[in-house]
Amino acid sequence: MEEIADAAGVTKPVLYQHFSSKRALYLELLDDVDAQLSARLLVATTEATTGRERVERGFAEYFRFAAANPASFRLLFGASVRNDPEFSAVADRAIDRISILISGLIEIDVPDAQRRVLAHAMVGMAEATSRTLATDGEIQDPDLLASWLAEMAWFGLRGVRTE
Repeated sequence: MEEIADAAGVTKPVLYQHFSSKRALYLELLDDVDAQLSARLLVATTEATTGRERVERGFAEYFRFAAANPASFRLLFGASVRNDPEFSAVADRAIDRISILISGLIEIDVPDAQRRVLAHAMVGMAEATSRTLATDGEIQDPDLLASWLAEMAWFGLRGVRTE
């Protein structure tokens, strides 16, 4: 709470005037990080003109967010969130929101259920890679990582069999 108050340029009592508890503040922060990441991904993928470019831009923006905001990334996707059902639900909503965005970008002829699973798999790849970015201390170039993962995802999606 002290760090948050300092970052906001206020005292802890002022924070508590706006939030009923640490828990309420934490939930608000989780929602805010989710909204920031989702908005950035939407802008990045909307500006792309090809499917391959959308995949790479989406990964790049995800990795840029994690590299530039490691504390925010850990807040939303860290292990401590999973220990609380209400906090975990916010993280799940974030993953679902990003997966829905990605499923709309997958340009292969597969049933919707399969498209959703593939989208969740891509989010899982991004999350796991970003977690490494945020924890190993050796920050790699987000654009290079995006290129590597986009290539794997792009060619992997090309190999998905349609029924």
